[in-house]
Amino acid sequence: MSPEQTAKCLEGFLEDAFSRFQRSVERFRAELAVEEVGTVVFVGQGIARVSGLTRVKSEELVRFPGGLMGLVFNLDMDEIGVIMLDESEELRAGSEVHPTGRVLDVPVGENLLGRVVDPLGRPLDRGGAIRAVERRPVERDAPAILDRAPVTVPLQTGLKVVDALIPIGRGQRELIVGDRQTGKTAIALDTIINQKDQDVLCIYCVIGKQNAAVAKAIADLRQHGAMAYSLVVAATGEDPPGIQFAAPYAATTIGEYFMEQGRDVLVVYDDLTLHARAYRELSLLLRRPPGREAYPGDIFFIHSRLLERSTHLREEFGGGSLTALPIVETEAQNIAAYIPTNLISITDGQIYLSPQLFQKGILPAVDVGKSVSRVGGKTQLAAYRAVAGDLRLTYSQFEELEAFARFGTRLDEDTRRTLERGRRIREILKQPQYAPIPVPEQIAVLVAAAGGVFDKLPLEKVAAAEQDIRRAATRKLPEVCQRIAAGEKLADEDREALLQAAGQEVQTE
Repeated sequence: MSPEQTAKCLEGFLEDAFSRFQRSVERFRAELAVEEVGTVVFVGQGIARVSGLTRVKSEELVRFPGGLMGLVFNLDMDEIGVIMLDESEELRAGSEVHPTGRVLDVPVGENLLGRVVDPLGRPLDRGGAIRAVERRPVERDAPAILDRAPVTVPLQTGLKVVDALIPIGRGQRELIVGDRQTGKTAIALDTIINQKDQDVLCIYCVIGKQNAAVAKAIADLRQHGAMAYSLVVAATGEDPPGIQFAAPYAATTIGEYFMEQGRDVLVVYDDLTLHARAYRELSLLLRRPPGREAYPGDIFFIHSRLLERSTHLREEFGGGSLTALPIVETEAQNIAAYIPTNLISITDGQIYLSPQLFQKGILPAVDVGKSVSRVGGKTQLAAYRAVAGDLRLTYSQFEELEAFARFGTRLDEDTRRTLERGRRIREILKQPQYAPIPVPEQIAVLVAAAGGVFDKLPLEKVAAAEQDIRRAATRKLPEVCQRIAAGEKLADEDREALLQAAGQEVQTE
């Protein structure tokens, strides 16, 4: 054997011996492995600082005495910062802390429908234990760009002003923004109720709300039969801020399970203002550097990584969609504030609710001029596109002229006609809560308004005439209604038929 061959054989022998030695060492270490135990150094309102856990990872769950759970958040040289996921009043410095080796996860599956759970998947109703298909991490990567398909199917809210003028598509992210007590939650709940028989599953995620408000919303959903295809993920204001922070991510993970099965899902985040405040509280307690308005520097990132998970998947990845309706609260109509501007830049449009309209009784109080949908117009049913453009232009002209007419100037006949028609359009865009309107009936009313059917009616009789027109459309023109619902274009003869039926109803008033 040559010296080169001898050297190669020796080298191979040494490598094999070294690998066997490494395997033996690993087995020995596994047999003698001792669980690392940490010690609580400090306990604050919703957070704890722990020393002695050198091998834990970011976002790993740790267990405290009494079964309390925490989420590793800060990894410093000498200690770690932990977000508490349970009430921590009884936790004391010196308590032992054990790592779990797993990240925060939530149960997913069909058995969650109709249930009320917290962000950890624990039931909050009296329906018994959750029998989940599997558990998934609450923090997941958003679908890749090439895995996404265009938004092509509308998500009907049942609200005339939204479906006609600010349409939403399945897979879109549409922000609902406005001052407190202007009807933001009402629009979201109406949208959920309108998904009955639409093959859309709904997730209502509550963040930081009062228990009474949450209970009322759940009772309203049950009363209108919406809980059969919905579930509620609730983190109320009485829950620790860590639970409030995790709530929207848990709700999104549950929705992603159905989306990957090819289903269409709607998630409402009510609301992300309180979510941002909970995250600010945790960050300040854990001594993270504050930035603008004392929010941490990554406040934009926590919302962008959440909302980027909403999309419409391509067919080879299931073809499902996840539509997001985040809600954000403004103060004194300041939509240029920090959190609202962040969310406006992340989402695909916003529905702005005006307190002035709310005070005047114009409900829903949607300000059409400040609202926009950057995607939904491409998904809007053809019948809406035939009437919505002219309607929006007429309504915008009316709002400008109405402001001008307050000065008491003399108005010409054309201006007066525009004002009168605008007032009647505003009247028909009013709609009571929990009363969504089917698409064909909406189109019948909008066609009548655009055609001037209401122009000579007194304002107080417009609402009654609208009800008559809706009934007449479904009773006298069922074929036209079927074509509208199927997404066909509104033919000239169909428009004339709708106008004729509406005119006959108004004449009988």
